Amino acid sequence: MLKILHIIPSLSKGGAERLVITICNELQKRSDVEVRLMVLSNTNDYAQEMGTLSYNVVPALFVPSFTKKSKRDMSQLQAYIEAYAPDVIHTHLWQSEIVCSQINYPNALWVTHMHDNMPQLKRVRIPRTKLELTNAYERWIVTSAYKKRNAYFISISQDTNTFCKRNVPKKLRHSISMLHNAINTALFEHAKKTETYTTIKLVSVGSLVHKKNHAFLIPVVLHLISRGYTVQLDILGEGPLRKELEQEISKQNLTNTICLQGNVPVYEYYKQAQLYVHPATYEPFGLVLIEAMAAGLPVVCLDGKGNRDIIEQGKNGCMIFEQNPTLFAEKIIEICQDKEMYTSMSTYAVNFAKQYDIVPYVDRLLELYTKSITNA
Repeated sequence: MLKILHIIPSLSKGGAERLVITICNELQKRSDVEVRLMVLSNTNDYAQEMGTLSYNVVPALFVPSFTKKSKRDMSQLQAYIEAYAPDVIHTHLWQSEIVCSQINYPNALWVTHMHDNMPQLKRVRIPRTKLELTNAYERWIVTSAYKKRNAYFISISQDTNTFCKRNVPKKLRHSISMLHNAINTALFEHAKKTETYTTIKLVSVGSLVHKKNHAFLIPVVLHLISRGYTVQLDILGEGPLRKELEQEISKQNLTNTICLQGNVPVYEYYKQAQLYVHPATYEPFGLVLIEAMAAGLPVVCLDGKGNRDIIEQGKNGCMIFEQNPTLFAEKIIEICQDKEMYTSMSTYAVNFAKQYDIVPYVDRLLELYTKSITNA
């Protein structure tokens, strides 16, 4: 029986959190595996998606400081890990990395999941700002822990894989595998889209933060309207830019056209939409793009680097390589108004998404675990 512990700071809304839940839900179906999900704080925005999965809240704190005394409270986490005695400890996001760097448990395979290009892990020769100095200090702490363990790294795209190879300690660069993220495709499948749309129905999912670049969609919608189209755009997500976006939407008289729906289940919105739009300027991979494709939605997006692994130009979507709202809008029109093109892209998107299903993903993940433990 392989005992696996997944650790993540919380279950707040985000791609990493959604992936962890999906992984653990699939792992607990396997008869030769025992899995536990552990969080550092009791925030859960995925209560409806948890299914039968439970989780343990184990508070832990480590705030390093090179000028003052570091803040540290690791006793509960150390005791929990020793009591469970996992064969694999799989960590997600930087807070888990920095906290777990203080754990003394050499008996497990430690897997770091690179959900993005973590700035704290970036190698900087000469730190020039306070933030760079802080990141460099935290990097030294974490990489020192990696070197003492059977450490392994999972990158989620070609972009994060390149980052990982450049920035993890040289002696550990052979311990990196690329494994694209996955979804439970069955949750997103539905009847083939055959209806005729009188309104261009768009959906976009992501936190309301700068890198997701939702403001870019406002001039896109304005251009569609200027070309005589009726448009409905639903933006799913929450974040600090909500008020700013609301003000600009109101200023452009688009209150009834662009709706900020907040943190809501995405399934029904995918079913109702005609096209998925993704304006992020940086995207480590793009799990929501796979979800949309599984629901039969072609994708129009900007180049976020990591999502280059997903878009097959003209087949399951289109990537626009410059922040040009007119080009973006015209591509939407081209796809939506050509019924043959739309049907072809929709069908291809559904089939393309199947390769990212969670079942074969977990098969590969378990193979990685066992192979890495054997080779340690």
